Amino acid sequence: MASWKRHTQPRSQTFSNGLGRSGAANWLRQESSTLKKVARPAAVFFSRGFGVPDGRAVLTFQFPWPRLFQESEYPMAEKLNLNHPWLVAVWPGMGHVALNAGYYLLAKLGMHVIAEFEVANLFDVEHVEVNAGLIQPVSLPRNRFFQWTDPNQKHDIVVFLGEAQPPIGKFPFCHKLIEYSQELGIERVFTFAAMATQMHPDRPSRVFGAATDGQSLEELKRLELELLADGHIGGLNGVLLGAAAASGLRGTCLLGEMPHIFSQLPFPKASLAILEVFTTIAGIQLDFTELAEQVQEVDQQLGKLLSQVEEEYGPQFPGEADEGYRAEPAEEERLSSTDQQRIEELFQQAQKDRSKAFELKQELDRLRVFKDYEDRFLDLFKKSD
Repeated sequence: MASWKRHTQPRSQTFSNGLGRSGAANWLRQESSTLKKVARPAAVFFSRGFGVPDGRAVLTFQFPWPRLFQESEYPMAEKLNLNHPWLVAVWPGMGHVALNAGYYLLAKLGMHVIAEFEVANLFDVEHVEVNAGLIQPVSLPRNRFFQWTDPNQKHDIVVFLGEAQPPIGKFPFCHKLIEYSQELGIERVFTFAAMATQMHPDRPSRVFGAATDGQSLEELKRLELELLADGHIGGLNGVLLGAAAASGLRGTCLLGEMPHIFSQLPFPKASLAILEVFTTIAGIQLDFTELAEQVQEVDQQLGKLLSQVEEEYGPQFPGEADEGYRAEPAEEERLSSTDQQRIEELFQQAQKDRSKAFELKQELDRLRVFKDYEDRFLDLFKKSD
């Protein structure tokens, strides 16, 4: 696909490149199916009068902006009255590192949902779920904001949890997210991510960092984190911080180290390392007991797995992990009545005591059914009447 340079407009995205008239026409033919899904009618204009050099093509189209919905269910931003709030944004990624850290914050801080983004136009449906032969209704990824009020009145925390990253329209999406964050009075933005390296699974996870401003960068240096000297941060973990910087907000990305050869497996050690740094920066007291126990359990499992692999194939080197297809659990592995009863008991406990929610999530992960219960799990964080 051609590389287009963006020219800003209030509610549209304009791109240009140096391919000329025929190059732009070819690009439009190649990308027309995608544009029809995500943009309002597109048009190609040429050179003069559009603020770009002569002989260059300008493609103008408008993305559908994400919007808040169910406003009657959630409080309006101006009514929340947050105290110097910080935003933490997490999405799915390698090792479940960011999501695991986000879920732990939700559970241990007793957070509740305050808003939800509707971004249906930015997502497409690539498959449907089948359960016992029955095709299930289509379910698009959800994007929700959760809030915690700091009893010490230093910084309230808002967690944005996205169930998936939109395949297109990433910058408009992030722009709207930052726009709403500013309505909440957000002062700083944090994103969590994974950093795959050559580390051995037995080693402690380092935390790498990058920031949008000198003050935040000095903070990372004082904490003796590994700084990202160059390169790029892929996905919304980076794009959101770019949008934050463009809006004058301070931003920091914390990346937890994990072994490259296990990049497709959960690695809570990296989540723990990130949260230890974040809570230090935020001045939050958080009980890490359950997460540390999960780290120990996973370390033992990965150690056994690595030993078996090395015994059969010899010493393993980073970069050899297969990122291919991972099968879903077979039908005979569905929940037993004992497992179902245990899940219901944990839901009841978590309903009464939000701090029990992480134990519930661990059990759902162990049984490989979290996706089946995800909406119900997140409903635990709705504010009670």
